[in-house]
Amino acid sequence: MSLRPLHVVWFKRDLRIADHAPLTLAAQRGPVLPLYILEPELWRQPDLSGRHFAFLAECLGSLNRDLSRLGQPLAVLTGEAVDVLEAIRVRSSIAGMWSHEETGNGWTFDRDKAVGRWARSHGIEWTELPQNGVVRRLPTRNGWAARWERTMARPPAEPPRALQPIAVQSEPLPSAADLGLAPDPCPDRQRGGREAAIADLDSFLLRRGQNYRFEMSSPLTAEASCSRLSTHLAFGTLSMLEVAQATRARYADLQAERETAPRTPDGAAWAKSLISFTGRLHWHCHFMQKLESEPAIEFRNLHRAYDGLRPVAIVSGSIEEARFQAWATGTTGFPFVDACMRSLIHTGWINFRMRAMLVAFASYQLWLPWRPTGLHLARLFTDYEPGIHWPQVQMQSGTTGINTVRMYNPVKQGYDQDPTGVFVRRWLPELAELPDHAIHEPWRFSDLRSIASEGYPDRIVDHEAAAREARDKVWGVRKGQSFRRAADAIQDEHGSRKSGMPMTGQRSTGQRAASRSTATPRKRAKPATTSQMKLDF
Repeated sequence: MSLRPLHVVWFKRDLRIADHAPLTLAAQRGPVLPLYILEPELWRQPDLSGRHFAFLAECLGSLNRDLSRLGQPLAVLTGEAVDVLEAIRVRSSIAGMWSHEETGNGWTFDRDKAVGRWARSHGIEWTELPQNGVVRRLPTRNGWAARWERTMARPPAEPPRALQPIAVQSEPLPSAADLGLAPDPCPDRQRGGREAAIADLDSFLLRRGQNYRFEMSSPLTAEASCSRLSTHLAFGTLSMLEVAQATRARYADLQAERETAPRTPDGAAWAKSLISFTGRLHWHCHFMQKLESEPAIEFRNLHRAYDGLRPVAIVSGSIEEARFQAWATGTTGFPFVDACMRSLIHTGWINFRMRAMLVAFASYQLWLPWRPTGLHLARLFTDYEPGIHWPQVQMQSGTTGINTVRMYNPVKQGYDQDPTGVFVRRWLPELAELPDHAIHEPWRFSDLRSIASEGYPDRIVDHEAAAREARDKVWGVRKGQSFRRAADAIQDEHGSRKSGMPMTGQRSTGQRAASRSTATPRKRAKPATTSQMKLDF
């Protein structure tokens, strides 16, 4: 065993050895300590849950096996990051510290600042490297899409061939109960780890993804046809580069096959689906860039004109609390909404359109503040990615000032996405005996009420009247020059520049010049539509 100064590679949400530049570069410079810090305070944050911890434990086990094969197992140490790193520094000489940049929740943002201060105080160089297409300290969105393309075209970092053993004793992983996490049964949760990630990637690109473009919107088909890679990307068992390059390689193979064989409907469906999926990979990083550039999005309205429009908190015993509890438990009396929530509770995943509907229904028809509802969903989504989650919650709640306000009609969504009630009956067995024509609006058929088991509630609000009232309130804010000036500033900082995206098969729309003459007045950007921002994985 070497007594040379060691290089600490701090794993956070990048739990793999493939395409892991910090590990690769550190191993070229000397002995490496692969480190994961289990931070109890992080797990006390209100956006994390037992299902996240269970997935993490599986990922850590997989990562440990891969590192052990290289010669140095993963060291898992429990405590606050600065304390753990200081203890290592006292015992050993740290030549350098390496990690990926993290776009996490507000707590991790503050923790990284504290670690940075600690490293500087001891003269330890901390090298943070990008993990995806998100750019730290981005000065402007102009050229962002082209930069993303260049990033995704680089060769992946090769894992080191071997690691020199280091005498650091790993600690047993605490249990969820030890961390104070509430019981969180999730029977059909995805499994974590590199092996599961590769299996999901391969099955999507080779089998499941053929009809992705056409089947992503309905919960009847999305579970199988969506890639299900979002959780692996959130925990870093796959890198964005790996997914982007594997998708493009598959697309190239299909194109080659179409040139040498008669064109088939199956081949055309595959091509369209992979084009759509590649667009979602862009949007994944596009939304994370918003939180990276403005961490306050997690906590306050992006457009401050909406401050005070809704209640800022849910008060015990209030009508808002009753509505929140009904929404959170899938007992609102709207069968399709309740089925989506119960499915999410049971599986830890639901497709993006249904996520958008759940947020919009809570924000508009129930008029609930987005922060508490966003926290509830964050705890339920096994694939919770703060950089995507919070900008999306605000977008679906109508508080960005730059996106079209879309109020989903929960009844229409049921008829559109589950016309015969298959999904509703699966998750609401108390309605199993209702005929198809009554399954999405049982309140309209009092003569059939006795068919349903007792216990299913009446609808909590008149959804049409509530939507009209919400629309008047939200659009009442979007008036005047001051609102528009603030919206223009938000668009400049966070809005999409869609030019330069390949594999679309279409000319780019909405292109903006990379640089503008100061003498030319800028037209105000049109609001982005929800349809542009689907993030189904």
